[in-house]
Amino acid sequence: MGLMAFSQSKDDPLDSLKICADTQKLVFENQFVRVIDNQVPVGGTEPMHDHPHGVVVYLSDGKNQTTIQDGKTSVSEHKANTVVWSEATVHSVKNVGSAPTHTIRIDVKF
Repeated sequence: MGLMAFSQSKDDPLDSLKICADTQKLVFENQFVRVIDNQVPVGGTEPMHDHPHGVVVYLSDGKNQTTIQDGKTSVSEHKANTVVWSEATVHSVKNVGSAPTHTIRIDVKF
């Protein structure tokens, strides 16, 4: 069985790299993954944007308030040097902690 890879649509109005250009920078991309360096200052907010499923690597301790499309809000804390799986999402994120947050996000394209 073969895998089919999908690239992020250039027409995606919620593409995180377009919406969050101040906090997200592309560091690597191929036909399988897109790797994003994500740094949000204290009090910084990323507007509503999307991600396919993937992996998030936390490089710093952090506390984020996340709001999903239907308006539900949650607060989560993460420790540096931890890794989590992330399902596809459309969300906004605010750094509600006392220090800047730094993550690497690996978006999977299939």
